[in-house]
Parts: sequence; C-alpha cells; structure tokens
Amino acid sequence: MRTRLAALAALLLTVPTPSGAIDDASKYTTVGNVNLTISNYGTFGDGFLIQFPNDQPSCEYPTGSHVEHMFDGGLWIGAKLPDGQIRVTTGALDVAYLQDVAAGFEFTNSADPTDVVIERSSLLDSRFYHPEAISHQDFVASFTDSNTVVPGTSITIPQHTPMNVSVNMETYAWNYSFADAFVIFNYTIKNTGRQPLHDLWLGLWADLVVRNVSITPPRVGSPFYQHVGNGWVDSLRIAYAYDYDGDPGFTESYIGLKLLGVTPQSSDSLYQGFTHMHVWAFRNTSDPVYFSPQNDRERYEKMSVPLTPPQLEAIYRSPSNRMTLITTGPFQRLDPDSTMNIVFAVVCAKKFGNDPNTEDTELAKRNLYNNAFWAQTAYDGEDRNGNGILDPGEDLNGDGMLDRYILPTPPTTPRVRAVPGDAEVTLYWDSRAEESIDFISGKKDFEGYRIYRSRLFEDLPGRDLLSSMVRVAEYDSVNGLGYDTGFELARLDEPVVFIGTDERTGEPDTLVCTYRFINSQVHSGWQYAYSVTAYDTGDPTYGLESLESSRLSNLIRVFPGTQPASPDAAAVSVYPNPYVVRALWDGRLERERKVYFRNLPARCRVKIYTVAGDLVDSFEHDAAGYSGVGIRWFEQFSKPDAVFSGGEHGWDLISSSDQAVATGLYLFTVEDRASGDVQRGRFLIIK
Repeated sequence: MRTRLAALAALLLTVPTPSGAIDDASKYTTVGNVNLTISNYGTFGDGFLIQFPNDQPSCEYPTGSHVEHMFDGGLWIGAKLPDGQIRVTTGALDVAYLQDVAAGFEFTNSADPTDVVIERSSLLDSRFYHPEAISHQDFVASFTDSNTVVPGTSITIPQHTPMNVSVNMETYAWNYSFADAFVIFNYTIKNTGRQPLHDLWLGLWADLVVRNVSITPPRVGSPFYQHVGNGWVDSLRIAYAYDYDGDPGFTESYIGLKLLGVTPQSSDSLYQGFTHMHVWAFRNTSDPVYFSPQNDRERYEKMSVPLTPPQLEAIYRSPSNRMTLITTGPFQRLDPDSTMNIVFAVVCAKKFGNDPNTEDTELAKRNLYNNAFWAQTAYDGEDRNGNGILDPGEDLNGDGMLDRYILPTPPTTPRVRAVPGDAEVTLYWDSRAEESIDFISGKKDFEGYRIYRSRLFEDLPGRDLLSSMVRVAEYDSVNGLGYDTGFELARLDEPVVFIGTDERTGEPDTLVCTYRFINSQVHSGWQYAYSVTAYDTGDPTYGLESLESSRLSNLIRVFPGTQPASPDAAAVSVYPNPYVVRALWDGRLERERKVYFRNLPARCRVKIYTVAGDLVDSFEHDAAGYSGVGIRWFEQFSKPDAVFSGGEHGWDLISSSDQAVATGLYLFTVEDRASGDVQRGRFLIIK
C-alpha cells in the first residue's frame, strides 16, 4: 500500500514484500483520454511522484497535455457495529507526499504473489483481449481492510481498526470519442467479519487539483495546491473541481467524482439513497466546518452529514487547497458473507466556451455534463430509464438479464500506417470499418472517414498536441447523407500491403490498406499527430446521433523529413542553419534544443568537430531503428513509437562530455557504413 514502503512510493513499480505479496501501482488507463493510475491496495492517482524509469500520469487529461487533475484518491467505507462502535476504512487520506507510512491508508492486498492489477480488454486486436472484459481496458484488483500489519512485513498500519471487509474493484475505460473522458470504478464489497455492519455509508475521496505540471511543477509546494475551485451538482450526483486561477490558459478542464449507482437499488428499503459532497481544507484541524477529520467518528460524520446550502455556497468561486468526498447511504445493514455493489466514475471534460475559469458558469460545464451523461449511460446499459428493472423493450441482446456497461458502438477504428517524406506525410488505412455493425441498432451503418492532424507548435511546454487536432479531410458515402463526396479521391487502384508484428502473438501481421491520403502542407522536423476515424449514420429510432471512432486509438506521431539517401541524393546538411538562440520547436531548457541532420544514408556514423578539429560529439544513425532516444526533446515532448522518415537524425547541441556547445562554426563528417563514402559539411550556432 502507498503508505508503507518508501521505495514503492518513490518508484511506483511492482514490488514484492518478503512473503511474496506484491504492491502494484504500475498500471494506468491508456485507451481513452484520461490517464489515471490504479493500484491493488485501494488507491488511485500517484501523487505526482518522480518514477523510474518513466514518469507516470496521476490523472492526466487530455492525454499528452501534462494537465493533471488529482494527487490521489480512494474508496471510503463507514459503518456502525452492533454495539454502536463506529468504523471507517479509508483507501486514502490527506498526505503531503507518498513516501512515508501514514494513517488513513488502510487497505492492503493479499500475500498472494499473483494478486496484482490484472488488465484485460474487449478489443479483439489487443494483447490483453479477454472474453470476459467489459470495456476496452479493464483493470481488476482485490484488497481488504482486515490486516493491521502489512502482509509480509512487521509494519503496523497506523490508527487502523478493521471492520473486516474485502473489496473487488474493476475499472472500465473506452476509446470511443464520446466516452473517452471518464473511468468507471465498480466496487463489490463483502462483509468478511462475524458481525453485521449497520448504517453503512460508501464514498469516494480524492485530493483533486487541476494544474499544468509542465508550466507549474508540483515541487513548488503548497502554492501548487491553493487554486482549487469546487462545485456540486446534486441532480447529477457529481462533485467537481477546476483550476480557479493557477495556470489560466493552460488548464481549461474539469474533473468530477460521480455516483453512477448502487445495489441494492434506491427502491430497496435497505438503502435510503442520500448522496452528497463534503469538502475540507487540507490538514486543517481548526475550522469548525471545513476541518480535516482526524478519527473514525469525525470521518463518519463527514460521510453521513451533508454540508448545508450556505456552507456549499461559501466554497463556490473561492479557491483553496481542498479535499473532495462524495458519499451515499445509509444502507441499513450488510450481514456477514453478504455483498453490495457501488459504482462511481471519475469524469473529466474540457471547459466549454470562453468564460473565465473564475466564473465556473453553466456554459463552461456543458462538456462536463455531457461526459457525465455518457458515463451514466454506460452504467445504465440496457436500463434505459434507470429504474433498475429490465422493462419490455430493454433486453437488447435477448438474454433475459439486465446488462450494464453497454454503449452504442461507432464503426471499428481503421488500422493506419504513416509514411513520412520531405515536407509531407502519407497515410494509408484499411476498410474494416465499413463492415461494422452497431450493437444497439444491429445495423451496418458506416458512413465515412475523417482525417485529423495536430496544429504546428502544439507539442511545446504548456500546449496540448492531441487536443489541437483539426480535421484536414473527410470522405463521405454517397447516399443522400452528409457531404456525399465518395471515396474515389482516397481509394487506391491497388491495395498497399504492410508487414508488421502482432503485439499479442509476435507473429507477422499483414495490413492491407485500401485508402491513401497525402498531406503535403507540413514542415520537416516538426512533430505532427495524425489519426483516421470512421463515423456512422446515427439512428433516429434510438435517438442516436452519428458516432465517430476515437481519434486516440490509432493516433500516430510523425516527423516529416527526408527518406534514407540514395547514392545520387542531395548532400547531407543541417537545419536550421544557422541555429540562432533557439529553434522555434525547442523547449524552454538548454537540454531541450535540437538541430537535424538530413539526407543521411540508411546506416552511417556522424562526427561533429570544432573548426580547430576537436571532436565535439558523434553518433550512429540507423534508419530502421531511429526513434530519437537519448535526446531530451523527444523524451519530453514525444513518444518512443513516433514515426521518423529514416533520413534525418536529431542532435541536442550537447557535447560528448555532457556540456552545451558554445556559439561558433562547426564541421561534420558523415561516413556511409555501406559504401564507406564520407561527406563533409558545416553549420553555424549562434546563442
């Protein structure tokens, strides 16, 4: 668990204890637009830790934006024992960092070394495909509050008195464009003790904070957290937070904690169905209303006693460093060996419109409401009226059961390949989307394709490469709907075949592409993101608008540039030349600079010299495997799977002795490993 092993917290790796128990916080959601860390000991979020070997998002939205929305969070369970004693087990509680043993982190995983976070997927081409998967990316884990000592250690869990419950947690995430901004948490809670639990309250706690960590890193301390704005929408059962005035212009988003449903249903007399939000100031023990609870009795009071309307009003449009708790109850009792189910969602959204963050208007929350609607729709599934009963006409698959976690399905995402060239990128994709059948309507309703590309400059600090993607082309079926452009401009006369490797089996993977799009209005050396989506006709019978596949599921980062040079190609050169102060694509730091060598042979050795003949740096170039590794810019602002042209190689203006090079004229040689031919040239650096 997060509070018991400093090494685990610092590295956030899968770490075995001496008995074989494993703490696993290495997984985070990746299929949608929310990158949220999940653990097998009752927490989510990673506390903005610096991890090795790679930094891991805590709750980043949108993907790649560096806008984080959460320090950490966890499940809360509160109840009364038959003798009136109060017990509250908390998955997470107010902490300043995740490296010390602390009270309030009371769930542990078992001593079973196989008891890690299990990943599974409903996507047939995923290496985690499993027939029992619910979503495009499920995480499954179990934990308990029954231990007072961390399994496999002698470490006592501080201030923890078990109520003896075990929890099976499943999280669900999708890549659909209309359902990629939330993660669902499905908790099944079992009473493993010998006494019934009375007057239960269940809740989700989180330290919500919305900041752009590439603009303001968390290490600045308390000022990082002081700008949280909070709100509550009772009708949607959602508590939310936003950046009031911390990084204006770089944090245009919301995060919400939403209750989706419980079993027993609200019609059951055992559940009274109250739901409310509580907030308090971080580690504040003096405020009479917004104090941080210090014991089980105070925590139970926070769970069961709502803030009054004036107390809620006092926090609106008033920034502070606050904790957020959403709870529901009371449940009359949970008998030994009995279970109950509660489902929450972590919902994110981009701010709508141009109202200032400080205003938190209804217009600004439009996308939050829409994403909350789709989270609720996913949970309701066949239960279209939300009454918990399978009514006539709701049994979509005819199995006689009320099935949840069903969403309308856009066409299958096309498989895409990108081939960069000098100042252009060519995209190829297959036609499998055209055979898609919508699960709800049962119809083959494919309508067309859309091509998206990111805008220039959007991969720099504080910008959002993926959210900047704009439509650059569209091809629509000729059927009286939409633009009726047809597909002839994109359809190839003969299919183009790409041979790769299936990530699930390791076997050769053949991709037969039917379509092509050439984008020639790009700049070599810059990073672009591309995707090809498929969209359907929609279905008025079910009130469905046209649905589109996710722009993230086949997104490709591409660097246009020259192909590996042939013997008669242009000479090797460097750009920008001269390099003045810094190139427009550079980051803010000295080590986030770069120039490119272009027209390189497929395999070659590059050496860089001063005019005096001193060797400054050297590197090997291999077109087949080049990915920018070793250059800080690519590590900071790109991904290892980005596609390069093969004839270009970046250099970070850092010498082999790890020093930034100075202003001056530099010479270079390029030795072709195949032919032995050597080319020479020069370039100028002005700082």
